[in-house]
Amino acid sequence: MESNDLNVLDEVNKGATMGMDAIEFITKKVGDENFKHTLEIEYNKYKDISRRANNLYENYTYEKEPHETSAMDKVMTWWGIQMKAMNDKSNSNLSELLLNGTNMGIIEGRRLLNQNPNINKEIHTLLDDFVKMQEDSVEALKSYL
Repeated sequence: MESNDLNVLDEVNKGATMGMDAIEFITKKVGDENFKHTLEIEYNKYKDISRRANNLYENYTYEKEPHETSAMDKVMTWWGIQMKAMNDKSNSNLSELLLNGTNMGIIEGRRLLNQNPNINKEIHTLLDDFVKMQEDSVEALKSYL
């Protein structure tokens, strides 16, 4: 596997685990059952992307574990959500928090696709699927604004 392949795979897995972490933190603040159900669906999509990334790691001989979010990144995500949701646990505010993170993921994903046109086909497909999944998530989350 080329270095760029591994870097892109790491970024996909990191993005997916960050998405799962954020949804997990937000879900604890949600009172609306429909919104919780939507978040559960979105969580499972991120989980599937992470599973696919982990499966791709297994195809290569590198002695490397998949890159996931660090403890510090998790704490920063949790802290950011706590601060921004302290006084407003409305669906609109919580959806906006997730939308901001999802939009950053889309931007980073598109950048990776554009800057790495020669990456392994399976990794390219996974990255493209991840970006499209996040774009679909934006549409699902917008209904809660």
